[in-house]
Amino acid sequence: MRMTIPVAKVLSALLADPEAERYGLDLMKLTGLPSGTLYPVLHRLQAAGWLVADWEQVDPTAARRPARRYYRLTAEGVRAARQALAELRALSPDPRPRRGGAEPTGAPAW
Repeated sequence: MRMTIPVAKVLSALLADPEAERYGLDLMKLTGLPSGTLYPVLHRLQAAGWLVADWEQVDPTAARRPARRYYRLTAEGVRAARQALAELRALSPDPRPRRGGAEPTGAPAW
């Protein structure tokens, strides 16, 4: 999997709660990515076996909205995503200034 900033954002959003199922609009809000960037990333993750996608079972008329397609990381996807993001963090210098010699805390905000 080629690790780009959009891929890292999607993986970070999905890893925030690996068991949760997320739909496209939810992921767009979490990542700040437009649909034209998000959906190709989701497709690549699914093709790599890192992600599964299922349509919800809902009556669009009763729900007054179209059915949503939910995405969730596979067990392999969770493992691979954690490893890929850890490797990316190890390569990325922390751009935040250090105050008083203290070590920075937190992770980069992809």
